[in-house]
Amino acid sequence: MYVSLYVSLIAVTLSTLFSIPVAIVMGFTEFPGKQLVKSIINTGMGFPSVVVGLVVLFVVSNQGPLGPLELIFTKEAMIISQFVLATPPIAAISLAAITGVSDDVRAAARVLGGTRIDVALVVLKEARYGIATAILAGFGRAISEVGSVLIVGGNITSADGISKTRTLTTAIQLEARQGQYETAMILGAVLVVLVLTVNAIVVRFGDREVQR
Repeated sequence: MYVSLYVSLIAVTLSTLFSIPVAIVMGFTEFPGKQLVKSIINTGMGFPSVVVGLVVLFVVSNQGPLGPLELIFTKEAMIISQFVLATPPIAAISLAAITGVSDDVRAAARVLGGTRIDVALVVLKEARYGIATAILAGFGRAISEVGSVLIVGGNITSADGISKTRTLTTAIQLEARQGQYETAMILGAVLVVLVLTVNAIVVRFGDREVQR
């Protein structure tokens, strides 16, 4: 469980720090190629995770551009893979939340003398729940991933059984292939509880914000 949380949380955090600014820029500015960037982001939401794993594997392999860093079959390679997978949904859903804010809200902020930054902050406040949903969607895709993390991580444990790159999802796959269905079901239940807990924490913070 530790490896799953470690890899997914770092990947989603990095993806959020990258995706939200991209969504903000696209939501408040016009520039050449904007529709192309939007199409790429939307396409990335359905991009096969196995292909992502293969691309990342090539990048971190000995012959790849990041070969000297020796990242192959490490948690860092898994983070890169999950970052690539989580970024499109976080960016796309955040952009939808920002552009979905009523024009009346923007107009009201301008009438009250707000600068462009003030207007942007007001819009982001209105879109905060959509952005939170985007982050949860990215986390859900990252922590439930099997194919790409199996390819770049290798599903490795040490001789004493301590996980190095084995996540909950790859462990479930391994146990199921070995016919250990009870263990696989238990691990699956742990994964579900983990995702529900993260969702509950976000909803809890959202409820507190509403009460304030």
